[in-house]
Amino acid sequence: MTWDLFLAIFLDALKDSALVLAFVFLFHVILAFFEDKLAKILVRKRYTGPLFGSLFGMIPQCGTSVLAADLYIKKYITLGTIVAVFLSCSDEALILLLTRPSEKTWLVIPLVLSKFLIGFAIGILVDLIYRKQETVEPEKELEDVICEEHHHHNVHLHKYLIHPLIHALEIFAYVLVINIILGLIIGSVGEENFANFITSNRYVAPIFASLIGLIPNCASSVLLSELFLGGNLSFGALVAGLLVNSGLGIAMLLKSKSTLKKAGIILAICFATSIFFGYIICLISGF
Repeated sequence: MTWDLFLAIFLDALKDSALVLAFVFLFHVILAFFEDKLAKILVRKRYTGPLFGSLFGMIPQCGTSVLAADLYIKKYITLGTIVAVFLSCSDEALILLLTRPSEKTWLVIPLVLSKFLIGFAIGILVDLIYRKQETVEPEKELEDVICEEHHHHNVHLHKYLIHPLIHALEIFAYVLVINIILGLIIGSVGEENFANFITSNRYVAPIFASLIGLIPNCASSVLLSELFLGGNLSFGALVAGLLVNSGLGIAMLLKSKSTLKKAGIILAICFATSIFFGYIICLISGF
């Protein structure tokens, strides 16, 4: 690998991570003012959360899945809600598809709609299945979390500025390292090799696209979009890859000891969902 390629990968990783930093910091500053009320609303609406999760996940920014993972770690949202967010989010894919006008641009509408509906439906189903496994006393749990937060952040400046900044910088550092590592891997393999494999194995394209989507990096959604725009990936396979693609959200869950086991369940649900609906759409629209 040449120095120029490494520098390009580093700069791309830094750019993507900086966007996450700005997004996470701004969100947490706002959240600091409304955290108590928002948390209580989320707990009270625990089993309608997938609807709001699917809507939130539609924001075309990789920071959405990171923020959703953070809220899940804090136990503000349910398992079904985090699944809904992960299934509906698309990172930079939507931006790329919209900023590269072509005869395929109109497919953004069914793409967004299908991801929203699938995310919402699967999220509701997950919450129905895991309802008994959820916390028995969410209000008490919420009070404990809020009390702990207030205990450490009595000073307004610390609560509304310093704490969000520290939290955002921690996420930024983690995201940057992951972006660099995965960027190096993708850069070493090469996009052309991905394209050639998919073109010659179109019947397994939804599975392969889903495997690419598992890569916890914004680059995976960009790669899938590029393959689709280049005619190397069908619409059904694109949907499959973007359904399971949750950016760095899943990496955040794997990083936390409290959600490590649930992260495996979430990953399995998203992966199975992406392959199932990917093949359904391929059968309807043609491979």
